[in-house]
Amino acid sequence: MGATSTVRKSVPAPAAPAAGPLYRRLAEELSELVARGALRPGDRLPGVRGLARQRRLSLATVLAAYRLLEDRGVIEVRPQSGHYVASRPTSPVPLPEPSRPPVAREDVNVAELIQDLLARVNDPGVVPFGVATSDPSVYPGRRLNTILARLARDPAVLGVGYGPPRGQPELIHQIIRRGVAHGITLDPGEIQITNGATEGIQIALRTLCRPGDTILVESPTYYGILNLAQSLSLKVVELPTCTEEGLEPQHMEAVLKRLKARVLVTMPTVQNPLAATMPEVERKRLVELCIEYGVTIVEDTAYAELHYESPRPRSLRAFGDRRADIITVGSFSKTLAAGYRVGWLAAGRHRDMAGRTGFATSMQANALAQLAIAEYLAGHGAEHHLRGLRQRFRGQVADYSCSIAKYFPTGTKVTRPTGGHMLWVELPEQVDTLQLARRALKSGIGIMPGRVFAPGERYLNCFRLNCGFGLDDRLESKLAELGQMVARAM
Repeated sequence: MGATSTVRKSVPAPAAPAAGPLYRRLAEELSELVARGALRPGDRLPGVRGLARQRRLSLATVLAAYRLLEDRGVIEVRPQSGHYVASRPTSPVPLPEPSRPPVAREDVNVAELIQDLLARVNDPGVVPFGVATSDPSVYPGRRLNTILARLARDPAVLGVGYGPPRGQPELIHQIIRRGVAHGITLDPGEIQITNGATEGIQIALRTLCRPGDTILVESPTYYGILNLAQSLSLKVVELPTCTEEGLEPQHMEAVLKRLKARVLVTMPTVQNPLAATMPEVERKRLVELCIEYGVTIVEDTAYAELHYESPRPRSLRAFGDRRADIITVGSFSKTLAAGYRVGWLAAGRHRDMAGRTGFATSMQANALAQLAIAEYLAGHGAEHHLRGLRQRFRGQVADYSCSIAKYFPTGTKVTRPTGGHMLWVELPEQVDTLQLARRALKSGIGIMPGRVFAPGERYLNCFRLNCGFGLDDRLESKLAELGQMVARAM
């Protein structure tokens, strides 16, 4: 990194003032200065108090502007030093092509391949580019474990007994409170706590579908959904996606005119594996289409809290009326503690049947883990933790993208995520990523090949890359080694 300069006196204003709240206008001014090169990577920004005095703004306004710029990756915070223009360049690698799968019902047969790959990429000796995990140190594990230990010692907490089948009221209250902040109103009676988001989706599909029914999924989609479809003997129809904006309602309508489907499973915010986010105008159209064609939406929000921009896009529920049939699934695995395996399901009009299905599936989720998460969310540290997590992941994704541009051959394409810690990489067509994955494992490198994210023989030259760990020298050398393998495969 070059020498660091400091912006000491004043920040000039752009030619024309921006519209909107004061904090957003200030953020746009600073963003424009960075874009014009007036503020350069590594420049130190004025302190919060100094800029507030200079602009005659409140401290809260300047702090909100800086936080927005942090979420966007424009600036970064250096401990005990201040705010700086982010030093990471934008990746020059082109975007992968939009997906255009054939319109057909397909049986799913991915379970054996997924289990084989997961068993090997989870090996501690394998570089963790394959499984969607991140550095445990970035989560509030110590704080959660302290709360859990105290609850376990409290004789008034019946950790060894059964709790309410739908879940602990304290956690349900926190889920409802956070829902309000994201533009949706949830009813306590529709919520049940699950063993992670995957069980929530399973309960939803078992409630809504029968063997032989057809469900709609994004293409590519999270392999766990395909695994569930296979276990429940469901047929799958893939829907076209855009690598930046996810599911495309106009293409979905063309599919619905030709095929009848009961359920749509979608991740409109930080989709797995593309990390794409659907614009709000498209969300409204999607909900309207599902009402028109009688399709129940199962909205998976597992990664929504990791959306880089603030505020995050509203849930699909915010765009529906009483006719909309939407089940919402969430999880704390990606934001707080994966090992606690605590998720939730808001079943809407299907609450009674979903409750019976959930009770038959696992009776209830871990009561002590629920109480620990509820207490943590009730405190004042959760939002600070989430802001830091988003900033960290955004920076790590940028680092990995730049390294791919450096080490991978020409013709490689990479997504530009809107949140989370995953990249979708498209290689030249002659590279088979399943073979690449198997060769890479012999060198201690794990990746997830593209074919596990679709029911048919698609995405053979694509793979998902996990960026959940900071790109230190060891990981960068392994990424460079993977790039060399790709070059040899060509």
